[in-house]
Amino acid sequence: MRKLFLLLAALYAPLSGAAYKCVDEKGVTHIGDTPPAACANVMLYEVSRSGAVINKIEPTPTPEQVKAKLEEAERKKEAERAAAEQKRKDLALLSSYSNEKEFDVARDRNLEPLNGRIYNSRDRLKVLDKRLKEIDDEMEFYKAGKSKTAKAREAPAPLVHEQQRLKTEKEGLEKGIAGSEKEIEVLKVKFDADKKRWLDLKADPNMRNRQPEAPTASITMSPGAAGTAKCADKVYECQAGQAYLCRDARKGAYRVDCIVERK
Repeated sequence: MRKLFLLLAALYAPLSGAAYKCVDEKGVTHIGDTPPAACANVMLYEVSRSGAVINKIEPTPTPEQVKAKLEEAERKKEAERAAAEQKRKDLALLSSYSNEKEFDVARDRNLEPLNGRIYNSRDRLKVLDKRLKEIDDEMEFYKAGKSKTAKAREAPAPLVHEQQRLKTEKEGLEKGIAGSEKEIEVLKVKFDADKKRWLDLKADPNMRNRQPEAPTASITMSPGAAGTAKCADKVYECQAGQAYLCRDARKGAYRVDCIVERK
């Protein structure tokens, strides 16, 4: 009788403890005293003899899943940083301006030196163009001679050097004008965006808890400006020192800074 009891106890011992159960990717149920190999990639349940779930065991993540989780955590962290930065900017905006007209005054004050620089550069270009025209005429004189039968002579070295110097100066002035014009456009867009944000904040205080509309690259990231900003897989030229909100379909919204690479 004792031997029979011991035999029955041994047969039913596994049922008195916990078991492991899962449904694999194909919908097949697996159960065992130890975790079944087929349960490696799915949720595993530790169940009692009555079938009640004692514990849930997450599947071991694949390297791709680990990477995805880390990227998601970084996206969340970046979004929180962007929200904090936007809140700081909103508070600064509200404390810096008391009415709408002040934006136009501040904008014009910032544009004045740029417009002055362009005006002076264009005046200088007129002088350069006049002198270069004179030099070109003199060069023709030396190339062709005074008559069709005269021999061509080399132009004097000082004249050649002066021509090259003036051309170099002209090229620099033209680049400077183009750069100033782009700075003007960037400043106008910045003040317009700040004014719109200020008006929105005044009209609805709850706006402080929401991000502004993402600036478009064609407006806020101006080609040919001083720095670059990377948004998703694209790099835009922009105004150095400015920050932008990048909206990425994969990473969500996050801040990007316009930086200048040092050579």
